[in-house]
Amino acid sequence: MEIVEILGYVFAVIAGIAIGVVVGRFLLRNLLKQQEVAAQNKVKKILKDAENNAEILKKNKLLEAKEKFLQLKAEHEQEVNAKNNSINQRENTMKQKEQSVNQRMENFNKKEQELDKQKSHLEKQTELAIKKQEEVEVLKNQHLTQLETIAGLSAEEAKNQLVENLKEVARTQAMIQIKDIVDEAKLTASKEAKKVVIQTIQRTATEAAIENSVSIFHIESDEIKGRVIGREGRNIRALEAATGIEIIVDDTPEAIILSGFDPVRREIARLALHRLVTDGRIHPARIEEIVAKTKKQIEDEIVEIGERTVIDLGIHGLHPELIRMVGRMRYRSSYGQNLLHHSREVANFCATMAAELGLNAKMAKRAGLLHDIGKVPDDNPELPHAILGMQLAEKYKEHPEICNAIGAHHDEIEMTSMISPIIQACDAISGARPGARREVVESYIKRLKDLEELALSYPGVEKTFAIQAGRELRVIVESERITDAQAELLAADISTRIQTEMTYPGQIKVTVIRETRSVAFAK
Repeated sequence: MEIVEILGYVFAVIAGIAIGVVVGRFLLRNLLKQQEVAAQNKVKKILKDAENNAEILKKNKLLEAKEKFLQLKAEHEQEVNAKNNSINQRENTMKQKEQSVNQRMENFNKKEQELDKQKSHLEKQTELAIKKQEEVEVLKNQHLTQLETIAGLSAEEAKNQLVENLKEVARTQAMIQIKDIVDEAKLTASKEAKKVVIQTIQRTATEAAIENSVSIFHIESDEIKGRVIGREGRNIRALEAATGIEIIVDDTPEAIILSGFDPVRREIARLALHRLVTDGRIHPARIEEIVAKTKKQIEDEIVEIGERTVIDLGIHGLHPELIRMVGRMRYRSSYGQNLLHHSREVANFCATMAAELGLNAKMAKRAGLLHDIGKVPDDNPELPHAILGMQLAEKYKEHPEICNAIGAHHDEIEMTSMISPIIQACDAISGARPGARREVVESYIKRLKDLEELALSYPGVEKTFAIQAGRELRVIVESERITDAQAELLAADISTRIQTEMTYPGQIKVTVIRETRSVAFAK
């Protein structure tokens, strides 16, 4: 029953729409018809007004003639009245006056006849003017036809040809002016560009800092160091397995060295170690629990760093995922230069330079902050970081000019906006400062990442950690999928691939770790 009611409602809606369409078409047709009738009435009115104007002109001329006649007649009547009033006193001069009156009457008649002639002549001239206008139109059309025949071109073609000739002349003059302007700009461009770059660098204060791959954890006494090591080093091994960081405990007093190329892992190990030492309970189960909590804390801290960064730079409306990536820059480096410091520096450079050039400073600052966002994702595809960053910006609905600036700052794609070369220049300025970068560190970190990814590509591998400055690769496998015999074969296979596919100094030790855990709960 409900389905029938729904279908009935649907059919009613469809019928209503169809009726609305029919009524709309009917109303539109009536509206078009009314507009057509209005246009016809307007044409008729114009023709009627023209006829009325001609008739009014004719009547005006007749009225002028009649007024002239009435005026003369009135004057004559005044004179006659004056004569009649003085007849009794001028009986002796009656004859002369009559002659005078008769003469004036004759003159009046002549004038009246002349006015009639003028009226007739004016009517004829009006008719002749109309005929001449028609003849002029005919002659004009004949002349135009003759010109088209002689020139072999229609009037429209001749007009187009004239326009093209004028365009060509204007284009030639414009090219001459452009050449002069370009020549003048070349003389001053280098000077102005250097001026803008120098002002940008001088107005931006920054620190020269290089990221290291080693952190030092300070402890109060050797007794605590022993508790950190644990019985037969089990605590150290548990912490290394959980974090992927090499823990170096040597004769250095009151210090433990944390070595690893990934700053995020190194920070997790440092914070976890600090919590363990503060809490005092240090054993493998507690270590795994603290490391898991620390990883969650680091993720929250990454988001906080990203939010604080965009607030400090005055950038608004950034997608939450991009904010998280900005925060992860804090734990990434570019040729030894901290990626977040580098991106903030480039953002400030870009804003200053864009303002000097009269461009959108906010958009330039936004593009400068995001230009190396492609270095952040963990799943590094086989793409240049500029292209990957551009794809991420497009994914999260950034402005097309910002996307182009990110993708073009290493010339992987063509620049299509004025912001793109600014990003490229400011990136070079930031990286070229003395002490800003160290090329060896970047190549070293890339080699360790490639080493870990090579081992991680095998099925059954759960985690991989490159330690001992890349001289040892620890591979943790799933005990359910990999047997002891397969673990030995896996170690040999990985070492063979490292020899054939990678370039490295010295030798690399491959250690495959297979652990079995039995867990039960007492209720």
